[in-house]
Amino acid sequence: MASKIEDYALLSNMRSGPLVSRHGSVDWWCVPRFDSPALFAALLGTPDHGRWLLAPYCAVDDDAAVDMSLPGVIAVERFYAENTFVLHTVWSTDTGTVRVTDFMPLNARTELIRRVEGLTGEVEMFQDLRLRFNYGSSVPWLSRFDVLEDESEDAEAESVLVGMAGPDSVVFHGDPLPEADPDKTKRRHAGSFTVAAGQTRDFTLTWFPSHGVPPEAVDVNETLTATVNLWQEWTERYEPYDPLTDPAAMNHTDPDEQPPALHAFGAGAGDLDTSERPSARDVGRHGDRPHHEGAALGGFTLTATDDEPADLVRRSLLVVRGLMHQATGGLIGAPTTSLPEVVGAERNWDHRLSWPRDAASALEVMLDHGHDREAAQLRNWLLRAVAGDVNNPSNIYTLDGSPQIRERLVDLPGYERSRPVRDGNSSGSHYQSDVAGHVLRAFEMLRRRGVQEDHLSWPLQQALLRAVVANYEEKDQGIWEMRGEPQYYTHSRVMMWAAMQAGVDAVRIHGLPGDVETWEEHRDQLAHEIWTSGYDPQVGSFVQYYGSTDVDASLLQLPMVGFVAYDDERMLGTVERIRTELTDSSGLLHRYRNLPQLTDLDDAEAFASSIGQDGFAGQSAPSISATLQLAEQLAMCGHTQEAVRVTDLVLSTANDLGLLASTYSPSQHRATGNFPQAEAHLHLIRVIDILQAELG
Repeated sequence: MASKIEDYALLSNMRSGPLVSRHGSVDWWCVPRFDSPALFAALLGTPDHGRWLLAPYCAVDDDAAVDMSLPGVIAVERFYAENTFVLHTVWSTDTGTVRVTDFMPLNARTELIRRVEGLTGEVEMFQDLRLRFNYGSSVPWLSRFDVLEDESEDAEAESVLVGMAGPDSVVFHGDPLPEADPDKTKRRHAGSFTVAAGQTRDFTLTWFPSHGVPPEAVDVNETLTATVNLWQEWTERYEPYDPLTDPAAMNHTDPDEQPPALHAFGAGAGDLDTSERPSARDVGRHGDRPHHEGAALGGFTLTATDDEPADLVRRSLLVVRGLMHQATGGLIGAPTTSLPEVVGAERNWDHRLSWPRDAASALEVMLDHGHDREAAQLRNWLLRAVAGDVNNPSNIYTLDGSPQIRERLVDLPGYERSRPVRDGNSSGSHYQSDVAGHVLRAFEMLRRRGVQEDHLSWPLQQALLRAVVANYEEKDQGIWEMRGEPQYYTHSRVMMWAAMQAGVDAVRIHGLPGDVETWEEHRDQLAHEIWTSGYDPQVGSFVQYYGSTDVDASLLQLPMVGFVAYDDERMLGTVERIRTELTDSSGLLHRYRNLPQLTDLDDAEAFASSIGQDGFAGQSAPSISATLQLAEQLAMCGHTQEAVRVTDLVLSTANDLGLLASTYSPSQHRATGNFPQAEAHLHLIRVIDILQAELG
């Protein structure tokens, strides 16, 4: 059985991202790209679906599983080398201690390196290598070769393992090599070796196309040093960011400045000169703002002199960078597929794909924190992606910017028997009208930062704006990709408004050419429609979609895009309903209530088994990113201490390495959903930036 989701650590070479369990098993690795079929798929099945275990022999039972209760095992701890994805795991046994260092070199190779160092005493180690291509379905033909990589007279041949299956091959370097199991039915290579204090053993597994030549072994000392240096040099570019004083921030609103008949129709698109406008700090003020010194955040503190919140931001930036494809700039949602939101249920999705809204958010936080090169990569990826069909932009793309509409089921048992296991995501075929808003706002943010448009970028944005106008009457499936009937989702309509506002700003503020009168007309029509149909004065809140009285967490984004002020009474009424109706007993937030079409909602058994609006029975797990958006809302409307408490709650769901999953099960006290999730880390960056500014 796979480990708990929170027990995994992410490695990355910015092209693929294996997961290593706390107990030393690489249970997931897609090669050569994040979205390729898995070479190791034990995460979604059994060890026989592919894994690479490296652990003390005394910790491994007769079934080749790690059991920490076995005699001789004392403890295991792990940590990343500072500001890197170089993972150190230290095992303590009754005979000695060893350190296993796992990392991926930041070069052109698709390679995983595992170094075993003896620290004290003497420890017998065990490794179990089960190579399986194509999600465990293809067992490669393995051969042992003696290769002479040095042609000098005293050179000795090195033995390597080479595995081949169709288009894929791997080469395994190490001393000693694991031996083929005499029991051919096990289809594995295993073996043990001893490491004494001061000794080092290196093992490398390198993927290469089967029509190529097996790569030679690397110098592990040089490669490890280079990898650490490259990650740390990237992190050193970090710059702190204060969103409350940045004149380029796009959520500064003041409803009083809007025409009374329209109220907040044009909010968020004001003049770049902010001297006459309240800052976001002032917009959110409710009387005397409480100043909360040293507020605890999951073991961290939010004080002006404490570096720990900044460390959280740096780690989250590393996660986002680690999930960006080095060549294309595509940002995956997570390096995994089909980790269930509810263990044993069916809400299992492939997140190894790229969402424009994530790319737009990542572009902003990268630029905020000094990572201009990554911001440029994300900008260019967005341009290439929407250029494929600018009249109908998709809500999901592949890493290279191709539309993603294919989905197939993979024959794997699933994580703890949670099926189906999916490859691809068919929701890319659903129309979602919010996409253009995310993209166009990202480019408006770039203009406010002084980034000039080029021969490609502004014509594409104009085409996107024309598409929004052309699709004005279209309903959609909403940000949650609902499987029911299309609706006019309030969030989607607001994002269409935001798209129009970005176009208006491009002309009125930045002097670009465009059909500004049409965009202003549609912006104002949308605003009137949203206030009329998307806000219900009878319930005192915005609603999930027109004609509904329900709320959902997407409404928390309305002030983020400048449609309404964070402290507007109508927004506060919406937040109160969201907290009352969507908050789990733990304090975490659901994205929506999955209400079935029942006449008797008091029938608990019928409710649990009936299909709801998302096409599934029962309620999904609380969302980490939605909870962080609630924390941002609380911080921006003056409830700083409560925002700290909610953020602290989210941080308590992170694992020991600071990684966040997409969802969490409070009843089982465990992470659920795909892991680690880029969106969760992006929202963590946003809320910590705000809280640091508030508490500074």
